Amino acid sequence: MKIRERDVPPRSVWALEQAGVHPLLARLYAARGVQSPDELDEQLQHLLPPDGLLGATPAAVFLADAIQAQQSLCIVADYDCDGATACAVALRGLRALGAQRVSYLVPDRVVDGYGLTPTIAQRVKDSGADVLITVDNGIASVEGVAAANALGLAVLVTDHHLPGPELPAAQVIVNPNQPGCGFASKALAGVGVMFYVLLALRAELRARGAFGDAAQPALDALLPLVALGTVADVVRLDANNRRLVAQGLKRVRAGRMPPGMAALFEVAARQPQRASSFDFGFALGPRINAAGRLQDMRLGIECLITDDAAQAQALAQTLEQINRERREIEGDMRDQAMEIVDGLFDPEDEPPPAVVVFDPDFHEGVVGIVASRIKDRLHRPCFVFAPSGAPGRAHELKGSGRSIAGFHLRDALDLVAKRHPGVILRFGGHAMAAGCTVAEEHIDTFEQALVQVASEWLDAATLAQTLDTDGPLPPEFRRADLADTLQAQVWGQGFAAPVFCDEFEVLSQRLVAERHLSLKLRHQGQPVDAMWFGHTEPLPARARLAYRLDADEWQGTKRLRFLVEAADT
Repeated sequence: MKIRERDVPPRSVWALEQAGVHPLLARLYAARGVQSPDELDEQLQHLLPPDGLLGATPAAVFLADAIQAQQSLCIVADYDCDGATACAVALRGLRALGAQRVSYLVPDRVVDGYGLTPTIAQRVKDSGADVLITVDNGIASVEGVAAANALGLAVLVTDHHLPGPELPAAQVIVNPNQPGCGFASKALAGVGVMFYVLLALRAELRARGAFGDAAQPALDALLPLVALGTVADVVRLDANNRRLVAQGLKRVRAGRMPPGMAALFEVAARQPQRASSFDFGFALGPRINAAGRLQDMRLGIECLITDDAAQAQALAQTLEQINRERREIEGDMRDQAMEIVDGLFDPEDEPPPAVVVFDPDFHEGVVGIVASRIKDRLHRPCFVFAPSGAPGRAHELKGSGRSIAGFHLRDALDLVAKRHPGVILRFGGHAMAAGCTVAEEHIDTFEQALVQVASEWLDAATLAQTLDTDGPLPPEFRRADLADTLQAQVWGQGFAAPVFCDEFEVLSQRLVAERHLSLKLRHQGQPVDAMWFGHTEPLPARARLAYRLDADEWQGTKRLRFLVEAADT
């Protein structure tokens, strides 16, 4: 692993410090492209206005008409955390704004596959709904929307995924990534898109006098859910998304969140009053996702929409059990996958520019997580496939991919599909994560085609595994309170959490539980404790290490420790 230091524009640092930003934070923010203190203002009034999001205003008119006509609305969700939170935001928000008849339907990952299909459209029609609203899906559902139209359903698509060559014929589409949309934040998650639609709907209802003398419904109570889905979906945390997440965290820390979120914090043994974006991404998000991966995402959605604390606690406990099962399956699959990968090439040789793994015993619910683990270890775009469990599709393989910077995964799939017609049956996704379905007989062709695209698009510099850091930590900032200060900020995809690097003298080292390295280091003349989780190889007497700050509490006393991320090679 090569450790690099980020460039820090001095003018940006100066401007931020002059505005009163802490000197360490000023340096960190400037290195992440922040040039003005305005970009750090987390107040809601600085959110991008909803009328700049193409389709939001027509969607508001569409929904206001449906509510005033007392039509029945059905939300078609997705089975990941973004889809679950988007569904919960839609249900809570529409009911708060006067919708009397709102239900939801979430496809089964195995039986139904992804998105709005003709079968799902029929189920919505059979439920008695008049209006179908997609959240976190639908932009690629050309056939599903056509089927819904034929059934007499009015369709509103809210999504954030990249569109294909043909848009669905919905009455209204709201998606920052659709052609012609000039919205400044293309990184909105599905839950963020739905939240914006609700903001526009409230404005439309207010203009129609729907609230009379009564105070208009407050939608800020939805922000904890918006923040959770945004972080869990690993979308880029641009300034607008950071505001949404910061506002959600503010409310969670004050105890203002749905009972289901509070229950999830409890089963995850995390403290809401010290909530961070890390909790959303690595504690709550995986527990919601586990329901959609292994069982039924309705469990996750019900946990987020109930106002009954006892029911929330019971559902959170169920999600905890499912997540433990998910971890066991993932661990077994990861070990299997790494054995397969290790057999693909000599350990002394460079791995291929892209990796494809398939095993008939894999579970399709966790292929994405395993792909992510392999990608992290090899620093290569990776697809992991499992047999489809859908009825009548035993010959199909469902794959999930994760990528590295510089390799747009969905565009790569598009090129493979054009070069080899018929090999990919279905695909979709983002730059860094995508999914596809391939006939089992074509898996070798898919692998060769993906490797070929990767060899054309990726050079040696891109394939070299590097870690961007924030350089040495000044000794005056080696304090436990600053570790807490850093943890409280909003970090995530595209706005990476701080990682420092220094040259250390290794004073002592020992294995803990045969899996982790406990270290005593000398940092700029002072001893400091450190841990390297998941690492067992001993370090030399001197080493250049990348590390994060952590405030460890022991017997009521807070102390600083370094969490090692990598050693320079």
